[in-house]
Amino acid sequence: MKKIVLLLLVVLPLASMAQTKIKETQVPKSVLIALDKKYDSYKVKTWYRSPGQYVAEFVYDGQNGRVYFTHNGDWQYSSFPVKEGDCPTAMNSYFYDNYPGYRIKSIDYIEQMDGDAYYRMMIVKTGVGYEPNELIFDTRGRLQKSNAPNPDAVKREYYTLNNPDEGDVSDDHLRNLKSNKGGKRPAPVEDVPEVMDIDTNAEITAHFNKINPPSKVVEGPEWVNRVPGQVVAYFINRQGVEMEDVYDVEQSKHIMQGKVLDKDHYTAAIVKYLAEKFKGEQYKIERMIVYTYDTKWRVDGKKPKPYTYVVVSQKVRGLGNKLKFTRMEFDAGGNFTGLLAQPIDKNDIQ
Repeated sequence: MKKIVLLLLVVLPLASMAQTKIKETQVPKSVLIALDKKYDSYKVKTWYRSPGQYVAEFVYDGQNGRVYFTHNGDWQYSSFPVKEGDCPTAMNSYFYDNYPGYRIKSIDYIEQMDGDAYYRMMIVKTGVGYEPNELIFDTRGRLQKSNAPNPDAVKREYYTLNNPDEGDVSDDHLRNLKSNKGGKRPAPVEDVPEVMDIDTNAEITAHFNKINPPSKVVEGPEWVNRVPGQVVAYFINRQGVEMEDVYDVEQSKHIMQGKVLDKDHYTAAIVKYLAEKFKGEQYKIERMIVYTYDTKWRVDGKKPKPYTYVVVSQKVRGLGNKLKFTRMEFDAGGNFTGLLAQPIDKNDIQ
């Protein structure tokens, strides 16, 4: 455990330094020799340099990764991205049981210079503007270090948000809650979205009318507040497709557009994922929406990648036709990225 803590203090700040792309001819021979000694078969894709450090983005044994050296050629550590399904079960269970309302941003397997290794999971609260936190696990999936919020506080906020009529609850009760039944999905909660006054302006509506003229809209738009600071226009286009346009109110800028997919065009990878996760259970895909960001919208100077939002319903036993909903997000490749604790707005399926 002490080794991992030391690595966090020494290595991670180095990884966050500004890196400059360089040619291999600019890499010291000592670094190239050290790379050859460390890995017997590899292919370097790109070299980077930061103060006192050289980084190779490479492929080793069919896996992409990064390897870090000092300017003297001393190997520091190597980092390999890992899929959630390839991580220890205990590690994934810890996250899903303790951080409802959060999603996994990335997972890396780290090999360090003293021969130790660990998993670094970056998580972020679902929504806009939240900073990521890290969880450090050993190779058996046991938590070693974290700068994420206290799990009890996270579960208290999640539980209170979704059970407003129950008042305060004891810490013991919260610790016993399983925020994700079976370690995969959140326990069913009542869908009660926050209802706010519509918060749009002339600049936003003018932009909507410009990209969606009346001749291309057969129904709508219906303006709805999504989260504080965002407003969305629901409409149906001339092809009969349900669409959404999301805007940032403060900046009066278009964020993204959503397109509701029909059953024949569901993403195959997502359908396969749901079939595996809900195996043996009855469920229905209520809605699958592909969101594509505006070409001018940036987050931290970068254009975000498209993603897919999915709502799955299941009947609750003993309560007639009452349904519970599971809300999920997937990346552009159809890989699961996170769960949502509540509807995105009042027009979301209730």
